[in-house]
Amino acid sequence: MTCAVAQAEDLVTETTSARYQSTYNWQWHPSFYGGATPTSKSLVPRSERMYTFSTTAHWGTRLWEGSEVYVNPEIASGIPFSSELVGLGGFTNGEITRAGGSVPKLYLQRLFLRQTWNHGGGSEKIESDFNQMAGNVDKNRFVLTVGNFSTLDVFDDNAYAKDARTQFMNWGGWTYAAYDYAADARGFGWGFAGEWYQEDWVLRFGRMTPPKFPNGLALDFRFNRYYGDQVEIEKGYLVNNRPGKLRVLAYRNRGVLARFDDARSALTATGQETILDVRTSAQIKYGLGINAEQEITDAIGVFLRVMKSDGRTETQAFTEVDESLALGAYFKGAAWGRADDTVGVALMMNGLSRERRQYLEAGGVSFFIGDGSLNYKPETIVETFYSIGVVKNVWLTGDYQHIQNPAYNAARGPVHVFAIRAHAEF
Repeated sequence: MTCAVAQAEDLVTETTSARYQSTYNWQWHPSFYGGATPTSKSLVPRSERMYTFSTTAHWGTRLWEGSEVYVNPEIASGIPFSSELVGLGGFTNGEITRAGGSVPKLYLQRLFLRQTWNHGGGSEKIESDFNQMAGNVDKNRFVLTVGNFSTLDVFDDNAYAKDARTQFMNWGGWTYAAYDYAADARGFGWGFAGEWYQEDWVLRFGRMTPPKFPNGLALDFRFNRYYGDQVEIEKGYLVNNRPGKLRVLAYRNRGVLARFDDARSALTATGQETILDVRTSAQIKYGLGINAEQEITDAIGVFLRVMKSDGRTETQAFTEVDESLALGAYFKGAAWGRADDTVGVALMMNGLSRERRQYLEAGGVSFFIGDGSLNYKPETIVETFYSIGVVKNVWLTGDYQHIQNPAYNAARGPVHVFAIRAHAEF
């Protein structure tokens, strides 16, 4: 969850919260060179359009001292490129995981309790925000989140690259693309997360439910057997009196997954795609990442994310990336007299493990990618956007993404993606 804090002043503590958002994202790519061997997992090379729509309620209340309870019903719809979500490692729209067709569907996105225990060290004020009620907290505190939420609500925060509804749209622009965090197909799960704040340090740890099958909606609640664990350490600091943060995150998943070496061996023996047939229980997947943000001026901030996962098994719950890098800059419009405008530019590079590469080179396909053959090069994405504050709490964004080597295949592309996004908050 967003945790906007500042030096404490007298602040009225909210006891209830009701906030709403609505986002429409329309994207288009013109035709591109599609190579010689496209499959059902390849991005369609002809000109295509896609869209997503979501509207969400964020309701909260305090039941006792230090507690916050939130519920988020959401209605979502949308249709991806290529009729299915295939053909890229870094997908172009962070909302598409929640869309299930052109008919809007209502679902329960979040239902969780957050409990804060204060331990002194001075006071900070928490600003009112989505799933966050205004109030004062101690700088030294322990926060426990329990229930149905997203791992990314607690872990891998970043002031400049976090929210696909207001900032960068690409999946590699709002978290590590190589972070295969446990979740259902929409990006949510059940579990707990603890946060220990001490001066300029934060220690976070948590365990979440994985899907029963990779990228499925049904979750596996055998919590002691299958799970997604993560630990993150954060350090706040000043450079030339400008705030910055450094985070190091490690994750470890245990689930029913296929090993790429097993899938390649079966594919070689039978000549058929067999990754579904070689899934076995108790496979381990892990990764390590670094996330940094730094304010340069009142109007400029920069960020960096780098992660490497082991890549021996198929993707469990996110996208097909084993090594990811994202760096970029964020500009606030106050510098040119447009306080509600923002501009962003980012470079993202995604890579594959040796095991996944060899499987795809042998002609295999997996959940999201597989062109029938592979001329491997890292997938490289440049994204830039301009978000205009139209009226209070309403923004219109123009976005462009240049994708080189889509799905790591130098024989295809490049792909140019243009987008218009409308976003409102109430």
